[in-house]
Amino acid sequence: MLYREAGQFKSSYIADSQIFALRQDRIGFVLLLAVAFLAVPWLATEYWFSAILIPFLVFALAALGLNILTGYAGQLSLGSAAFMAVGAYAAYNFQLRIDGIPIVLTLLLAGACAAAVGVLFGLPSLRIKGFYLAVATLAAQFFVVWALTKFSWFSNESSSGVISVPRLDLFGLAINTPVRKYLFVLAIVCVMALLAKNLVRSSTGRAWMAVRDMDVAAEVIGIALMRTKLSAFAVSSFYCGVAGALYAFCYLGSVEPDGFSLDLSFRILFMIIIGGVGSILGSFLGSAFILLLPILLDNLLPPMAALLHLPFTNATVSHIQMMVFGALIIFFLVVEPHGLARLWQITKEKLRLWPFPH
Repeated sequence: MLYREAGQFKSSYIADSQIFALRQDRIGFVLLLAVAFLAVPWLATEYWFSAILIPFLVFALAALGLNILTGYAGQLSLGSAAFMAVGAYAAYNFQLRIDGIPIVLTLLLAGACAAAVGVLFGLPSLRIKGFYLAVATLAAQFFVVWALTKFSWFSNESSSGVISVPRLDLFGLAINTPVRKYLFVLAIVCVMALLAKNLVRSSTGRAWMAVRDMDVAAEVIGIALMRTKLSAFAVSSFYCGVAGALYAFCYLGSVEPDGFSLDLSFRILFMIIIGGVGSILGSFLGSAFILLLPILLDNLLPPMAALLHLPFTNATVSHIQMMVFGALIIFFLVVEPHGLARLWQITKEKLRLWPFPH
């Protein structure tokens, strides 16, 4: 009943092609933004900003980048963390070596550097695909971490490769509190998510999906495979690069090359599997799920263990978390491959017909 289309008529192509076709979705999106920008800064604590909200937004942006490549273009990648590392270290060097450079321009240049590296490691996609492409992108993971550790210039001659980011300023306003960092990251993520939503609905996005579904047929109808695949790698790496810069500047404040490990790439991959492959919303749902589930288990398992007199330790809780992650990934791959985003879509379809039977 909440999603009835009755009385909502489209009288132009612009109205028919808008991002949110239903009035209810538009109202819900505006309310969500109002809560995120206005209510959350007043209600959330410093712990929520630093440990939950900021990492949720950063990882959602990284998952969005991987979803563009894997979900929409059908190109497997295990190098997301490497592209985040490129973005983080590029942003650090731009801020360090160019006096007075705006932080927004720094993020764009960092994303551009990550996009260049992504195109370089995306070249094998012109010849191989599937599992072999995933292994080829895995090379980026090890090469980037090795390069950042081996060449100390990237870390301003730090022998360990550790960098501490400089003070952030946005048009003279210091971004030095958790609330300001949260609002800054939220604004960047909202803009880039809307851009991604429009991009996948454009001719470029349709070309990506055509290559994903059947690359031979896409080439027959005139889609240039090289340009389409490399553009997907470039855009995906750009998003991951910006996410890496935000990860270093607004979340941790100090990073090292080993922090962008293969484990981080797998976490981002799990986010899009659980949230929904080929879905903008799924990137956010998957990020929230992966970040909130460990916190939920940390708060639930010790009291349950004490109630049942079970000898649970911190290591046991960590092992249970890994078991739950593995079980959920298998569940979504078998039962609902399109993840939480598909479950939300099914829920909306049922609300359209309620209370009548489906």
